Amino acid sequence: MSRRDNRANRCGLCLMHMGLCVCPLVPRIETKTRLALVIHHTEIRKPTNTGHLGAACLVNSEVHIRGREGVPSAPLAWGDRTPLLLFPHEGEAEPLAPVFPDPVMLIVPDGNWRQASKVRARVPGLKNVRCVTLPPGPPSIYRLRSEAHPEGLATIEAIARAMGILEGPHVQAALEHVFRAMVERTLWSRGAIAAGDVTGGIPEGATRHDPRSGLADRRRTSLLGS
Repeated sequence: MSRRDNRANRCGLCLMHMGLCVCPLVPRIETKTRLALVIHHTEIRKPTNTGHLGAACLVNSEVHIRGREGVPSAPLAWGDRTPLLLFPHEGEAEPLAPVFPDPVMLIVPDGNWRQASKVRARVPGLKNVRCVTLPPGPPSIYRLRSEAHPEGLATIEAIARAMGILEGPHVQAALEHVFRAMVERTLWSRGAIAAGDVTGGIPEGATRHDPRSGLADRRRTSLLGS
């Protein structure tokens, strides 16, 4: 299957294969905190990206794309909100706590570690914005992409934990439920876990879609025919 055909078989919102789409599980949560997701352009169509899914769950959210060649990043506007950049800049970031003045705009960079670390310098107006970091917590449940930093989280996990602090545990739980379903449906599609272990279950008629399995099947067929 070509990359173009593979994209055509995926949901335009959650980027899962159509048969495994998690959109019916996506809540629409009202929050006082506004989420500003600043996503690197290379992440937009990656099915392993999770930031877009977090933004889809939150009514009070906006998505900004950055990093396109020749297209400067636009400044963010937070009005009377207190802007907080969620990134653990060494020596500068302070622990996120529910004591910051309301209302808050939580700015979350989305991309690999290197891309995310450049957001403060590359997006106008963020240089002097306060940086916040999450308190220590359980390890990530993400098993679909490698993480260079042991304490690293998927973007939606970071959003969920931050919203848990600012808005309450019910918001965190709702975001994490969708994320767990996404991860586990993908793992099921790869044959890594049983259907009974998938949060929210497997949609009726869903089939496994791991392209590596198809490649292995074609190799076996080629060997048998040689």
